[in-house]
Amino acid sequence: MKKNIAIIMGGYSSEYAISLKTGNVVYTHLNTEIYNPYKVHIFKDKWVCVTTDDNEFPIDRNDFSVVIDDVKITFDCVFNAIHGTPGEDGYMQGYLELLGIPHTSCSMYQAALTFNKRDLLSTLKPYGIQCATSYYVNAGDDIDEQAIIEKVGLPCFVKANKAGSSFGISKVHKISELQNAVDVALKEDDEVIIESFLDGVEVSVGVINYKGKTTVLPITEIVSENDFFDYEAKYLGKSQEITPARISPEMEANVRKVAKYIYEVLKLEGFSRSEFIFKDNEPYLLEVNTIPGMTEESILPQQAKVAGISLPELFGNAIELALSKK
Repeated sequence: MKKNIAIIMGGYSSEYAISLKTGNVVYTHLNTEIYNPYKVHIFKDKWVCVTTDDNEFPIDRNDFSVVIDDVKITFDCVFNAIHGTPGEDGYMQGYLELLGIPHTSCSMYQAALTFNKRDLLSTLKPYGIQCATSYYVNAGDDIDEQAIIEKVGLPCFVKANKAGSSFGISKVHKISELQNAVDVALKEDDEVIIESFLDGVEVSVGVINYKGKTTVLPITEIVSENDFFDYEAKYLGKSQEITPARISPEMEANVRKVAKYIYEVLKLEGFSRSEFIFKDNEPYLLEVNTIPGMTEESILPQQAKVAGISLPELFGNAIELALSKK
C-alpha cells in the first residue's frame, strides 16, 4: 500500500515564498508509484491541504489529519520543507514527535540549536570548530559601536541570529553604517550576531544520511557577484555555484572532515548544508542549515546530482529513513 506523505511548506517567516518553491519541487518529484503526496500549507492564519485544483481543506491539528470529500486522511510521514519558523527551529519537529508522526528533518532540539546561530557556534567551539570572532546584541540594548568594532573589526557582518536566506544580514564597511545594519537585523529577530569578516573561499557542504550512512556530498564553491552571498546572489542569479569546488585536495579533505564531524557530533538527521569560509586553508564555520533549499537550482540538489543521486532518490531516501525510525 502506498504511503501518504504530507509535504509541509510555507511557514511564518520571510522565507515562506522560498519554502513554497521547495515544497512544490518535492511534490513534483516524489515517486507516485510508492507515495501519495499531499501539499500542506502551514501559515499563521491557516493550516490547509491544497489539492491539485487549488481547493483548500483544513488540517485537524489534534492529530494532523485532513478530511477530503468526506474521507479522513492521516499521514504516514511528513516531508518538512519549511524554511525558518516553525519548520526549521524545532516547533514542528516537537509537534510531530508528540503525535508520533515520522518526519524527514532532524529532531526538535537539534533544529532549535542549529537555527540559533549564537547557540550553535557556542556549542561547537569546545569541539574545536573554527568560527569568526563575534559580538552579541539584543533588542533594546544600547549599541556601543566602538566596543563592537574593537572586537570584530571592519568590515564586519551583522546578522539576525535566527533567520535564513540572508534575510536581516548586512556587510558593514564603516562604523556609521552599524546602527542601520542592526536595525535591519532586528526586523527579522530580536537577537543579533555581529561577526568579523573572513576573507577567503566560501564553500557549501551538504551532508545527508544516505541509505543509513553519513554521506558528504560534493562541495560547492560560492562566487557572489555582489559584496557577499546575499539574497540576490542566492535566488536571483547573482552568483556562481561551482560543484565540485575549485579547492585543493587538502582544503577539500579538511572541510569534508569538519562537516561530517559537525553532523555526527550534533546527532543530526535528514539533510544538512553547512557554510564555511577558508582562512589559511582552514574551514571556518558560518552556519548550519537543516532545511536547505530543494529546488532544482538549489545547492544541495546540485551536489546530489553530481554524486549521481536524482531528486526522486534524494527525497525518497529521506522518507524511507524517517519511516524506518518508527
